[in-house]
Amino acid sequence: MARAAYALSAHDPRELPPPGVPEIAFAGRSNAGKSSAINALTGRRRLAFVSKAPGRTQLINFFALGDRAYLVDLPGYGFAGVPAEVRRHWDFLVGGYVAERPSLAAVVIVMDARHPLTPLDERLIDWLRAAGRPAHILLTKADKLSRQAAQVTLKQVRERARHLLPDASVQLFSSLKGEGIDEAIEALTRLAETQMRTTKTKAPAKGE
Repeated sequence: MARAAYALSAHDPRELPPPGVPEIAFAGRSNAGKSSAINALTGRRRLAFVSKAPGRTQLINFFALGDRAYLVDLPGYGFAGVPAEVRRHWDFLVGGYVAERPSLAAVVIVMDARHPLTPLDERLIDWLRAAGRPAHILLTKADKLSRQAAQVTLKQVRERARHLLPDASVQLFSSLKGEGIDEAIEALTRLAETQMRTTKTKAPAKGE
């Protein structure tokens, strides 16, 4: 994966960069290990901020992979002790981005392997299905489970995902142990390339 660098943050849809290169967005519960996963995939230990107080940052953060793509860190959800207005802002900002962003290639759904497919995860999946967005599910913190338990969880999530979001791919991942990084990069590269091909083959708008 190309070297990643922080590009910009957006608190409002009007602050998003102009659509262009493919965007791979990461979404998940605030304590699921989303930032750690981004850091592991990019080989940058402190690229995405790992907060000790989940849910504090309510921004969409863009990290550029050269001029080829963006990794997009969406605000975490499921956080406790956060005002209702912050949760409403999350729905507005993230919901709008997922539904309408032209250059969004796919969403990586980050779930703690010990607690996958919470009601809030399934709510996000409902949004993705409605928007027709491809998804890749990372079952993080897999090192916290025994090998056997991890495989059982992987099988169960794949079976459930087949009903909720049939085309979603699912894998085990551990930022701490560096497990699953190559598999994830391969999946995300494939999704970004698919987005690029789709964009190139779309008919130009009338008058272009």
